[in-house]
Amino acid sequence: MTGGWQLVLYLHLIAMAYFVGGQLVIAAALVPVERTNPDPERLRATARRFGVGSVVALAVLLVTGVAMAEHLSLWSSSTLQLKLGLVGALIVLTLVHLRLPKAHVLQAMIFLITLAVVWLGLDLTV
Repeated sequence: MTGGWQLVLYLHLIAMAYFVGGQLVIAAALVPVERTNPDPERLRATARRFGVGSVVALAVLLVTGVAMAEHLSLWSSSTLQLKLGLVGALIVLTLVHLRLPKAHVLQAMIFLITLAVVWLGLDLTV
């Protein structure tokens, strides 16, 4: 990719890093700290802020991903189709998780599916 398309890829990767990195920080650092020194309001406030950033990141991922798929003629790729299916599942699980924030299994599923989406994204770049 050159020029403007490199910027599109860059924005896509930054948004992905925020979304995945935030999940890692919450799972590996925030939740264990909150278990030892619980403050439900602090945890909710952090989750809300991350949620807002995640919505922005997902919007950037969607716009840049569609642009790159179009530019690279990837719409017929089975890998892209699987990735899009998993993104749809992520959206549904995230919406359910908003209604059931204490359903920790949803958090785990969201994280694992996110990792699969990243893997498939890497596969599309090869």
